[in-house]
Amino acid sequence: MSNSTSTQIQLVNRPTGWPSHDDFRTATIEYGDLEPGQVRVRNEFVSVDPYMRGRMNDTRSYVAPFALGETITGGAVGRVIESESGALPVGTPVLHQHGWSDVIQADAETFRPVPDIEGLPLSVHLHILGMTGLTAYVGLTAIAGMEEGDTVFVSGAAGAVGTAVGQIAKQLGASRVIGSAGSAKKVALLTKKYGYDEAFNYKEVNVREQLPVSAPDGVDVYFDNVGGDHLEAALDAMNDGGRIALCGAISGYNSTDRTPGPDNMANIITRGLKLEGFTLANYLHHAPAFREKMTKWFAEGKIAYDETVVDGIENTVDAFLDMMRGANTGKMLVRI
Repeated sequence: MSNSTSTQIQLVNRPTGWPSHDDFRTATIEYGDLEPGQVRVRNEFVSVDPYMRGRMNDTRSYVAPFALGETITGGAVGRVIESESGALPVGTPVLHQHGWSDVIQADAETFRPVPDIEGLPLSVHLHILGMTGLTAYVGLTAIAGMEEGDTVFVSGAAGAVGTAVGQIAKQLGASRVIGSAGSAKKVALLTKKYGYDEAFNYKEVNVREQLPVSAPDGVDVYFDNVGGDHLEAALDAMNDGGRIALCGAISGYNSTDRTPGPDNMANIITRGLKLEGFTLANYLHHAPAFREKMTKWFAEGKIAYDETVVDGIENTVDAFLDMMRGANTGKMLVRI
């Protein structure tokens, strides 16, 4: 065995409004010899995700905030390079939540082995074949109860979750899937690559005026990644008995002002709407069904994905900030 050096990104300040580089630091961690039951993993890809912004605040949430002075945790995938565990020999590809680092050393039980799929990077286990795809599946099925023939509207549709939602909705029999995105290029990708029937650029149109045009027969299911004006527009367009899966509200994550609520919430009552927020940790029992379906769809060539990749652990903060500003198409990743 040998010592090892790890470069890790830590949170040092609670951001006010938009995070800046001053809120983070790069730390060098020295690991000693492995203890029994431990493994050392060299990461290949690290994930940056919108939910991480919420965990930078010291507020009540579904999970504890990131600790100041500690490495930011989250999804990463890599390979075992040294092992004191019979369950994870050297070379095993693994998924874990140890976060923003190039090398990590920890107990083997904190890593999950993943399939090494020929022709695909390990990064797919961080998005379309992993938690991102599962989030989309759970939101549509367990939360919104999507049925064949439903019209589905997805905000933030060109992001990692949004691209998965549109494709899964079509595979589950949605009659019409509509998405919003923040550029003409992303709008074109939604309809040409991801199976959306229609998409619009929310930066060029008024969402509340556009949605009834895009969905003249109304919306049955709304998958919300954005909140704000998109939620308000959806409440106007929902059919009686419509269901809304509240997954994220990125439009307000960096706001320092109190965000006003929708002015049309009475529609929830008069139309008998169901709005339900969810976080994935409470729905992991749906993972086997998701993996069975997604693996089949993927093998049949019915699922596409995009990655926006930034190279170098030292550029993780840049990748995170760019993702928060919508610079990514599909999943934003840092390649080590």
